[in-house]
Amino acid sequence: MISYMLCLVLFSVGLYCILRKRNVIKIIIGIGIMEYAANLFFVLLGYRTHGRSPIYAIDQEIKSMVDPLTQSVVLTGIVLGLSVTLLLVAIAIRIYERYGTFDITKITKLKG
Repeated sequence: MISYMLCLVLFSVGLYCILRKRNVIKIIIGIGIMEYAANLFFVLLGYRTHGRSPIYAIDQEIKSMVDPLTQSVVLTGIVLGLSVTLLLVAIAIRIYERYGTFDITKITKLKG
């Protein structure tokens, strides 16, 4: 149960970074922290105490295996999170080239 609470704390730190920080880079880092917290939550859902790896063998009981579905969801989430982060960094670089700052309060005109 404490692992779930620590996961919630990690998610709250990322949410705080998104809502309270004015620097675009810090907001991107907050989004990354929230993604890692979500991945950790999925891994915790599939965890079993004294569970075995999800590789089937004749001498292995199915009830003692760790859930492989959550592991595949986390791997997919990592790839998608990386692509979202790269897209956000590219947008932040373009904003810096145009306005010369990463502060979102100083960016007033957003034209295409």
